[in-house]
Amino acid sequence: MRLSDAIEQFIKDMMKQEEQSGIDLKRNELAEYFHCAPSQINYVLSTRFTPDHGYVTSSQRGGGGYIRIVRIVRSGDEQLRYLLHERVGESITAGEAQILCMQLSERGMVSAPAARLMAAATSSSALSAPVPETVKNAMRAHILRSMLLSLAQSQAQEEGSEGG
Repeated sequence: MRLSDAIEQFIKDMMKQEEQSGIDLKRNELAEYFHCAPSQINYVLSTRFTPDHGYVTSSQRGGGGYIRIVRIVRSGDEQLRYLLHERVGESITAGEAQILCMQLSERGMVSAPAARLMAAATSSSALSAPVPETVKNAMRAHILRSMLLSLAQSQAQEEGSEGG
């Protein structure tokens, strides 16, 4: 396991243990624990704990400084609307699509195999036609939106059959 992956998992495990949607960390203490430079902690926070991943980070500098990581909590419907209208938009890269699919799995909105299938369907290899990257990104967005709409319809039908 790479160091970045280990740090990410450690932070996520801490959040689960605390059963909170947010935690406060001291960057230097975390760097000391992992025997790495504080910049490695910054890298993990800036790439793995972003709004696209479902997190907001803030920091307080100074002697008693800390980093606060808060998980954005949205209901399934709110999350799907956000993904459809704000996150995917008219264009999305293969890397962004992969992150989004794994986020759906982490949040329990789709199974891990379904997330892997969604990521494969929107990967660079799946869209390897000799067309400009902007066209591929637009095609990828259409594919993802179609999958998300299908997911939303399935959830609405399940909720309708439970209530009736």
